[in-house]
Amino acid sequence: MAKKIKMPPNYLDFIFFKNECLSWSYNDNKVVVVDMENKGLYNKLAQILFKKPKVSHISLDKYGTVMWESIDGKNSISDIIHIMEESFPDERKRMLDRVVTFAAVLERNGFIHK
Repeated sequence: MAKKIKMPPNYLDFIFFKNECLSWSYNDNKVVVVDMENKGLYNKLAQILFKKPKVSHISLDKYGTVMWESIDGKNSISDIIHIMEESFPDERKRMLDRVVTFAAVLERNGFIHK
């Protein structure tokens, strides 16, 4: 009897959702700004001792804005790559790396989830 090999999931098939706890908007330059509350003991200490803000406003660039808009719980990473290639045709060669890297950063920082 052949042993079953478990294949890892294909990252390009993953579908992400935005973190519902984060609010976001567009600034005057039409780029997305994500508001992230700085929670936890270390953030509280930094707010008291170093006057750090309770909420950080993170402005995405033009690439991040299109990608953020594309993360809707329906589009896979592969779909998002195609959307990005259509939006930035001169960047087609770099889009796979750009999208996968940015998705990983967003997920690691809790902005999106599967």
